[in-house]
Amino acid sequence: MTSSQPAENADKPLWSPSPEAIASSNMTAFMAFLSARHGLEFASYEGLHAWSVAHPDEFWSDIWDYADVIGEKGAVALADGEKMPGARFFPEARLNFAENLLRRAKTAHADEPALYFNNEGVMAPAMSWIELEAQVAKLAAVLRGWGIEPGDRVAAFMPNCPHTVIAMLAVASIGAVFSSCSPDFGSKGVLDRFGQIEPRVLIACNGYRYSGKTLRENEKLEAIIAGLPSLEHVVIVPFLDDEMPPLAKAENWNSLLAGAPVAKLVFTPLPFAHPLYIMYSSGTTGVPKCIVHSAGGTLLQHLKEHKLHADVKPGDRLFYFTTCGWMMWNWLMSGLAAEATLCLFDGSPFAPHETVLFDYIDKVGINIFGTSAKFIDSLKKAGFEPRKTHDLSSMRMILSTGSPLVAESFDYVYESIKPDVALASISGGTDIVSCFVLGNPVLPVWRGEIQCAGLGMAVEVWDEEGKPLLIGQGEASKGELVCTRPFPSMPIGFWNDPDGEKYKSAYFERFPGVWCHGDFAEITSHHGIIIHGRSDATLNPGGVRIGTAEIYAQVEQLPQIQEAIAIGQDFQGDVRVVLFVVMRPGYMLDADLEKEIRTRIRQGASPRHVPARIVAVADIPRTKSGKITELAVRDVVHGREIKNQEALANPEALALFKDLPELAT
Repeated sequence: MTSSQPAENADKPLWSPSPEAIASSNMTAFMAFLSARHGLEFASYEGLHAWSVAHPDEFWSDIWDYADVIGEKGAVALADGEKMPGARFFPEARLNFAENLLRRAKTAHADEPALYFNNEGVMAPAMSWIELEAQVAKLAAVLRGWGIEPGDRVAAFMPNCPHTVIAMLAVASIGAVFSSCSPDFGSKGVLDRFGQIEPRVLIACNGYRYSGKTLRENEKLEAIIAGLPSLEHVVIVPFLDDEMPPLAKAENWNSLLAGAPVAKLVFTPLPFAHPLYIMYSSGTTGVPKCIVHSAGGTLLQHLKEHKLHADVKPGDRLFYFTTCGWMMWNWLMSGLAAEATLCLFDGSPFAPHETVLFDYIDKVGINIFGTSAKFIDSLKKAGFEPRKTHDLSSMRMILSTGSPLVAESFDYVYESIKPDVALASISGGTDIVSCFVLGNPVLPVWRGEIQCAGLGMAVEVWDEEGKPLLIGQGEASKGELVCTRPFPSMPIGFWNDPDGEKYKSAYFERFPGVWCHGDFAEITSHHGIIIHGRSDATLNPGGVRIGTAEIYAQVEQLPQIQEAIAIGQDFQGDVRVVLFVVMRPGYMLDADLEKEIRTRIRQGASPRHVPARIVAVADIPRTKSGKITELAVRDVVHGREIKNQEALANPEALALFKDLPELAT
């Protein structure tokens, strides 16, 4: 199928697709589609990408047709295309998101699986496409009976399980707006989010399991229901058992569906820009922003990413390790529109043991396996070698996101997981519910690089004056990741932002008319992309910007270091680099190790990256989706208040960085 190259051959890719794999890919089929339709011939992916951003109206119309979107496209693909924000994609179109995701139910055989579900190694019976559609029809009938209409909000406080998929599809079939949080959120964090959008219905579990523990939600749910006066109905999913907590307005999911009228599932046709999801920023600088995404934009962008960039084909098994509080859950859901079987997992990726996800790959034949860079790094540090313990023959692509995947983790995947696999580091965000840069089945994988910019995404890297930087010039190529032209999955806007000022300020204030994403990045000589960290977390010693990811790539290779986080500390009229490290059990930070750390950073990154102070800490604060929070640590070090600690999975870790004597001199 493919070939791989040793990591030490820096002038060669780690992996290249075989001619057979390229010929059978959806990307090649799409190029043939464009050739037949427009007479276009492309000598390279770069040529295809350049055409896609130069002709957005034709390109996105072609994606609609190639992906066979169910709906009425209308005569106009893009109106006000010069405006950003303000461009309108398919202003005359009508479609229904759920109808497109359930398309395979019309042709699937009786027991063809739509969903698998694994809860820390315990497998539920597979749910067929026909059963999924029937369950969605029942819940939709219940919601319609309650008077739920297009635009109404339905909130879910749920694990990543089939019930949540059913709920989202039922809500979308009506045209109501779906919003979710995972059950590990505290009640304040849930209310900070759902309280802003005033849902009419709450769907929640009676508890969940994590790392072998059973966690009841009764008290948390009581506080959430009391704090949401807009609620008219509460549906409790008996996820743990049949126990129904004594809660106001609460009804049992099973009873409701059992008593639902038998009715054909109705899909309400809606405008392309009709709201589908409300998602939330994960920062710690205030109440989360409520980001509203459209049904049409989400569908079209995800179809492009799944079919072309991830090469998802009908019947493929698609997995992403995610919770319902992270945008990758929403991204995973759209795999149904590509007619893939979704492989759901809830709980710890290391429970009941570190092999649980690899067991899952072999058990159901997962083809595309998605995870986080931190998961891969954790396996590497543990010395786990899945290629020696598992078959993994079904897996042809690994996706990684959440934080930059360092070059050494690329090596680890090919040496210890599978030498014959397409490794696609991907990057985008909740802001666009999709990716700016991602994988490509027809391109090679270069060590430490994301393969390409997404089709239709006019991605560039600019300097501080707003000028495009040269490609492949190393330090001279590092700058702000921007997108210079509109794309369908731009948010409709923020909730409760009627004049759009908060929305414009978030993305278009830095460079008017251009999306500034907030990533510090470079484009390499291979036209790949390296993300060096968040722009607002870049370090600025002596007025030179450097990325935190470059420091982590060096430090976290040391066997004594479990994890690290770097910040810039304002000190004596300048900014100095401070590095915090979590030691692995049995090791201590001493003068010799500090010297080793500094030497490695100096040699592997640059002298400017070398920290002025290195401090050992017991833990590092991170968001619910597992991202370390440099900004929160920086604010604590500078004595500033952290306003939204509910965004953190471990807010108690913030205290470890307060008033440290090591940072006073």
